[in-house]
Amino acid sequence: MNKVLLVEDNREVAGILFDYFECEGMELDYADNGELGLQLALEGSFDLILLDLMLPRMDGLTLCNKLREAGVSTPVLMLTALDNREDMLKGFKHGADDYLTKPFDLEILEARIQALIKRYRGQVASTVLQFSSLKIDQKTRQAFREDKLLALNPTTYTILEMLCQKAPEIVTRQELSEKLWQESEPNNDVLRSHIYQLRNQLDKPFAKPMLTTIPKIGFRLEEL
Repeated sequence: MNKVLLVEDNREVAGILFDYFECEGMELDYADNGELGLQLALEGSFDLILLDLMLPRMDGLTLCNKLREAGVSTPVLMLTALDNREDMLKGFKHGADDYLTKPFDLEILEARIQALIKRYRGQVASTVLQFSSLKIDQKTRQAFREDKLLALNPTTYTILEMLCQKAPEIVTRQELSEKLWQESEPNNDVLRSHIYQLRNQLDKPFAKPMLTTIPKIGFRLEEL
């Protein structure tokens, strides 16, 4: 269950948000002013902070800035009636992750909340994959074992990326074939040839192999 801190001084808006998100299975905590919001955010553990900009006792920009100065990395989505460009830029400069103007669509708000939480939890694909001594940079599509660059073609790179994403679990032959060739799946000899090429780069130059064949099922990477 996702836990969200709502900092909003308008009780009517807060009530609407509570009713909607509790029905969606979220747990909400609440503060009606900036000082209390800051206290709860520093003391508690939340997946996201939903923060109004115009608040009594401490405005949302100051609150967000204090959180970032304190090292709190929880995503902050700002809600405000101010919709000009300067106000939006101020929000981002003070550490907000997203910005939504009132009135807003509840489904759009929920979608943005879920996207921020996934990103915060690392559920969106990282730019770097790592398993044992293997490291893959997904931006550059380069792979390294023990800091040695592996010479991979696009197909062997894709196979290794899949193996690393699921490691140490098995990646089946069918999963590899569907990823590489969709509906035009070649015969087993083609996949076998690519696995052979991958082994030449991933295992042959090193003392211990990482890539293991699971007979009649598929392949997996071994923790060294």
